Formats: sequence, C-alpha cells, structure tokens
Amino acid sequence: MQLVEEIPAYGEIKEIVEKHGADRRNLLPILSDIRKEKKFVSPEAAQVVAHLLGIHPVEVNSVVSFYHFLNDTPKGKYVIRLCKNVSCMLNGKEEIKKEIEKKLGVRAGETTDDKLVTFEEINCFGLCDVGPAMMINEEVYTHVTPQKANELISEILARGK
Repeated sequence: MQLVEEIPAYGEIKEIVEKHGADRRNLLPILSDIRKEKKFVSPEAAQVVAHLLGIHPVEVNSVVSFYHFLNDTPKGKYVIRLCKNVSCMLNGKEEIKKEIEKKLGVRAGETTDDKLVTFEEINCFGLCDVGPAMMINEEVYTHVTPQKANELISEILARGK
C-alpha cells in the first residue's frame, strides 16, 4: 500500500493546503485551487487533502462530488457549461444545446475526442434574469442564442490546444 507522502503530487498539494491553512473550513478553497492547477481533483489528491486536514477521504470526496465545478475526472481545455434551469429553458436553452452538440459532435456530459472541449449542463448560474446563460471556462455569457453559441465555439476551436 502506497503511503500518502509518496503520492506524486503530494508536495504541490501540501503547498496549496499550507497557503489556505490546514483546517477543514478551508476545504473548498483548497479543492478549488487544486482543480485550477490540475484541471481536476484526482482520487489521490483527495486522499492527500484528507490526510493533511486530518479528515476522512469520504468527506473530501463528498465535497468534490457535490460541487459541479469540482470534478474528479479530467475535462477538456475548454469546458462549456450551459444553464438548464427553468428560465433558461423557457428562453431557448434546448435550441442552444442542440447547436452546441451539433457543432462539437458530442452530447452534454462528453468531451471531444481531441480532449479540447467538454460540454456540460448545470442546474443554475444564478443569472435567471439574463438567460440563457453559458460559461466557457471562467467566462460568463448571457442572453445566449444558438448563433452566439456557434460563434463562441468557432473561436475556441480556431484557437485549438
């Protein structure tokens, strides 16, 4: 059995924990920084965080699985998130979803074969008054139309990796 200290990213994760403080109250910012750095929170990273905070790995994994922005599997370089709440749905979300799926050749919840783009639907951005809303990585777009989604995706596909 591998010791936690022998996990390859142990040192990097320990630095992140030390930056925030080794307290369970800092779990969310710690996991957020790991996701930003590594693009996902691996099971090994969750194990290291649990060890350094003195909590059970199940507690870390439950936080990772609860928050949509903390993922435990690798995603594409670009992550497109489309809001699927009622107000976005009433304002044309389904047409936008169809356009995105057509443009990327993947369905919601999938990543393109070249690992460039992951497409996801999430429950709410809290932008009901300006929906449909979409995010590409950390950038938020409001009043999205199928045409606007197509243009945005064309831009990221042109940039490539």
